[in-house]
Amino acid sequence: MSTPAPKSPLLSLDDALAALLDAVQPLAAAEAQALSTFDALGRVLADDVRSGLNVPPEDNSAMDGYALRVADVPAAGTVLPVSQRIPAGVVGTPLQPGTAARIFTGAQVPAGADAVLMQELCEAVDGGVKFNAVPARGQAIRRRGEDVQANAVVLQKGIRLTPQALGMAASVGAGSLRVMRQPRVALFSTGDELAMPGEPLKPGAIYNSNRFTLRGLLQSLGCEVIDLGIVVDKLDATREALRRAAEVSDLILTCGGVSVGEEDHLKPAVEAEGRLTLWQMAIKPGKPLAFGAVRREGGGDAWFIGLPGNPVSAFVTFLLAVRPVLLRLQGASELAPKAMSLRADFDWPKPDRRREFLRARLNASGGLDLFPNQGSGVLTSVVWGDGLVDTPPAKAIARGDTVRFLPFADLLA
Repeated sequence: MSTPAPKSPLLSLDDALAALLDAVQPLAAAEAQALSTFDALGRVLADDVRSGLNVPPEDNSAMDGYALRVADVPAAGTVLPVSQRIPAGVVGTPLQPGTAARIFTGAQVPAGADAVLMQELCEAVDGGVKFNAVPARGQAIRRRGEDVQANAVVLQKGIRLTPQALGMAASVGAGSLRVMRQPRVALFSTGDELAMPGEPLKPGAIYNSNRFTLRGLLQSLGCEVIDLGIVVDKLDATREALRRAAEVSDLILTCGGVSVGEEDHLKPAVEAEGRLTLWQMAIKPGKPLAFGAVRREGGGDAWFIGLPGNPVSAFVTFLLAVRPVLLRLQGASELAPKAMSLRADFDWPKPDRRREFLRARLNASGGLDLFPNQGSGVLTSVVWGDGLVDTPPAKAIARGDTVRFLPFADLLA
């Protein structure tokens, strides 16, 4: 009787991620395109954005009130005549000594004025305006260039453009932005047991939740999704789907079907159409991850990543391993998610030997509660949760311990 071959050691997540990121390079910068700033949300910036002007361009009023010379208001109760009215968008005339100017928020402060007193501290009287407080020099004035200096870099290439970044670009006059090309990702599912929501569920069938989860994750990361649907469990059909996917995508993403069962055709199909490495990662949920490439007919390859089939395993493995790859393809400068140190309001006395990612959510007292069922098929845990508790191998957690928390708000952005 032959001795079974020894199992390969489990690969750490950090080692697997290093191998993925070493293999995958950003898409060619030459493919960057100029988009209207209106349409650039979520895209990765290809060039630094420099300001061509000071922001604000001139000194302006921080509030509604009266522009004046501090020397003209030596004491509370001083009354000055109002010489002009300056709404936003109007440039006033130089302020004459011994007068005040009615001014509104955002309006350019007239030459000669060195303070603005807000209207709540002023009182209209016969002959002008009475000042009920003594102003300080520079009070309520936003200085020229105090937010942005001309020629300063306001947005650095490699960032993903948020709504506030678009506002920043607009504030310096950038009506269009050069952004990296979106990765084209071909997505398909394999399995004769899979049905689509809305269809009758035959005995032994399940609804294809992973297709919806993965498609949504890809779209949230700024990818162009080519959804090839459900592929029947046949080797020739799987090979044909891979060939079609490779021609139209930078990356092919699937889940399930890469084991060695008789109906698992994805592994031999990828090996026939390209190359494949199967990794067993030391994480829970997750563990199996397939990585490789599929040849294109005209030359070159499309990357391939196969995720585990359990819904939570597919979701978590995508966030931990696929998300950084997609960001790297887009030339993003920040690949790692931001972590928080928070208090555990739960006990986890029986840790796994693998690195665990527990579904948890923030409570009203600033701690973390744990979802009671941490199974890899319990999709309700990721809907209920606010993120993942990153737990080292064999590390028990006691109530009150400080843990590392990865918020979904960052992982899904």
